[in-house]
Amino acid sequence: MVDTILKPELIDADRFRPFGDVFDAEGDPDMIINEGRCSRHHDRVRLDFGTGRAGISLFRTRAVEIPYALTVMERHPLGAQAFIPMSEDPFIVVVAEDDNGKPGTLHAFKTAPRQGVSYLPNTWHAPLIALRDDAVFAVVDRIGPGNNLQEFTYDMRVTVVP
Repeated sequence: MVDTILKPELIDADRFRPFGDVFDAEGDPDMIINEGRCSRHHDRVRLDFGTGRAGISLFRTRAVEIPYALTVMERHPLGAQAFIPMSEDPFIVVVAEDDNGKPGTLHAFKTAPRQGVSYLPNTWHAPLIALRDDAVFAVVDRIGPGNNLQEFTYDMRVTVVP
């Protein structure tokens, strides 16, 4: 097996679009609400929950050490999943196209501060890769019946570098 080295690039909404959405509150708002005190950046994420419902969970995670040995990818066939950092700390996102039921070519991204990402249903992605200890994320994903988690474990070395 050939080792794979991933160097995350700064995340870009257009390059990430096949896998999901990048969202933040930058740029011009879609509307001003709440007596002029609040700018609304409206409907920024494509969330599909199929036959389930949307749920919000909180994830508290430890930081990974970079270089990081990526051993597993996962996907959620029954619904989308969004990660919303509750701090200004960037994090790393690794995604892949599907290749006959397993992850294909890997793509690594680093978010900017205050950016979140969503994964479309059935998108292969790495488990949460936080760069700061005690990082907290609000996670919006599908709650409902059925197996909404598939995992793939690598038999080769995949390393995420700075």
